[in-house]
Formats: sequence, C-alpha cells, structure tokens
Amino acid sequence: MPYTSYGKMDKEDVYDIIAYIRSLPAIENQSGERELDFPMNFILNTIPKKAELSLKPDKSNPIEYGGYLVQIAACMDCHTEVNKGQIIPEMAFAGGRDFKMPNGLLRSANITPDLETGIGSWTEDMFVTHFKKYRDPLALPPIKEGEINTIMPWAMYAAMEETDLKAMFAYLHTLKPIKNNIVHFSN
Repeated sequence: MPYTSYGKMDKEDVYDIIAYIRSLPAIENQSGERELDFPMNFILNTIPKKAELSLKPDKSNPIEYGGYLVQIAACMDCHTEVNKGQIIPEMAFAGGRDFKMPNGLLRSANITPDLETGIGSWTEDMFVTHFKKYRDPLALPPIKEGEINTIMPWAMYAAMEETDLKAMFAYLHTLKPIKNNIVHFSN
C-alpha cells in the first residue's frame, strides 16, 4: 500500500474520501483476527510515517496539478524498478517493476517521455483515449489462458475527468526521458 504517496494529499481530498466511504452502505462481514508472520509482526509498528499533507495546486496550472495527481496516485511506485524493495530513483517512471503473477512475471510500462520506449510519441488525445476505452468495466478485454493480466486499475482511472488525465499527461511529459525497453510479460 503506497501510504506515503497517499499521505501527500491535500487535507480536503482526504476529507472527500472519508465522506465518500461513509456514504457507502454498510456490509456485514466477519473477518478473522489479523495475523502477521515474523518479522512483519514487529516491523509493522516501525514503518508508518506521519502524513506530509500538501496543498492541491490549482487546475489552471496543469503541470503542477498533474504532478499532484501523479504523486497521490502513486504512479511512481508501480512504474519504477526496485532493488530490495526500494525504488531506484534514477529509473523513476521508466517502468520495469516486476510483479509475480501465478503464471508468469508482469513488468510495468515506461511512462517517461522517451520517444522509443516510453510515452514520448503519444499525443494527449492518445493518452486520454487509452484510459477512457476502459470506462465500462464489463467491456474489459478477457484474458485468455496463458496470458497475464495487468495490475493497472484501468477501469478506475477511466472514470477520471479528462482534464485530470490531460494534466497527468502534461506532467509526465516534463519528466526526464529514460530509455528502458520493457518485456511486459514472461513465463
């Protein structure tokens, strides 16, 4: 859970999330006691970090606002390679993070503006369309046997306002292009 990214939200956005969750109907659920294996049972109490709330930039500045959205969406957490669980800063947003799946290995995409291996050749319209095509969760393409599903929550991001997606695109295009050829799926 990328709580450090979520902890950089504007306080009003946090309140909006709480209000939304409280608007959902309650569901009766019996869950078991939480059990953590060693050493996580000891480490857990040392990991949390106090939130570093920020002010949400005005939407009239799409690059700053897009940077805010990219930060709180934790895009870097998934789209950056890690070493021993730590993000490799010089590879920020260049993709290649491994996700072990039951039938293979999934790697995240390069979302830097590199022209060959990232989204540098994409137009704003291509970026928005790529997200919006997943608006209807029932229309998501089926995964065939032997294929690996992506962990990208397309249907959730497809519900974003187009202006927000455009701001994210504007911000991502300010990043340093990093050439990083990714093999997205392997067995």
